[in-house]
Amino acid sequence: MAGDTKQRTARPAGRLSAELRGFQEVQRLAYECAETVAAQLRPGVTEREAARMQRDWLRERGVRDWFHLPFAWFGDRTAFAGFRIPLQFFPTNRRLEPGMPFILDMAPVHRGYAADVGYSGSLGLNPVQDRLMADLRPHRDLILEQVRERRSLREIYENVERLMTRQGYANRHRAYPFGVIAHKIDRVEERRWSPTAFGFGTQSLKGLAADVLHGHRDGWSPLWSPYRFSDHAPQPGLWAVEPHLGFRGTGAKFEEILVVTDSRDPEESAYWLDDDLPHVRRWAEEKAG
Repeated sequence: MAGDTKQRTARPAGRLSAELRGFQEVQRLAYECAETVAAQLRPGVTEREAARMQRDWLRERGVRDWFHLPFAWFGDRTAFAGFRIPLQFFPTNRRLEPGMPFILDMAPVHRGYAADVGYSGSLGLNPVQDRLMADLRPHRDLILEQVRERRSLREIYENVERLMTRQGYANRHRAYPFGVIAHKIDRVEERRWSPTAFGFGTQSLKGLAADVLHGHRDGWSPLWSPYRFSDHAPQPGLWAVEPHLGFRGTGAKFEEILVVTDSRDPEESAYWLDDDLPHVRRWAEEKAG
């Protein structure tokens, strides 16, 4: 059941394979970066400066490649207000102001393991974004429940959107390319020099393109979207999932790795890679308080 706390949502760290521990470590590294940079944000900082802060912090810790370079969105850009073309996603000279919401988004590759995370916060109090963050919790539960039920990705997408509508929010991941709520991630070949193109790591793009071709042949897609090409059961692998809510110029999201397997045991068939993440801890503290 969605929100049923008796259900295990993440596998204990001691039971993760070495492969999954590698992905977990880079995801934790990315979230540590997000929390560190968020704590350093001050009035007047621009999106470009916040993106550079993320990039520099991760590079100091050995990151040399990316699924995509860091993003930062401030104010109504957290809700992708007026976004029409991909170039609008890139950081701008928008300056942070007191009470303004922000989202930090980064996708580092470290030691061949990739992660893609999204961190929502505000510079001081922002009750609207606080409410959005609280209301994201049932989306995390719903996604896991319906993946375990092996509903099609397209149906799950539609059900997430229906929940957003009932909550009174707009679906802002609709603004992403192909409207995706998630995409598949894989290991990335390590190289001494890892170029980027249009903000994305070329090695990661090659892997995603290979998945697109392979999936097209076998009837699945590495892009989780509202379109026909996502009308299939969840494909085993790792998925970076990012439900994104919007309300009157304020946006909030989380992004984290969902593990999907071919196990017939429901709890083993799908689980979040890690429950020790900022938004999950936040919900636990709110429930305890």
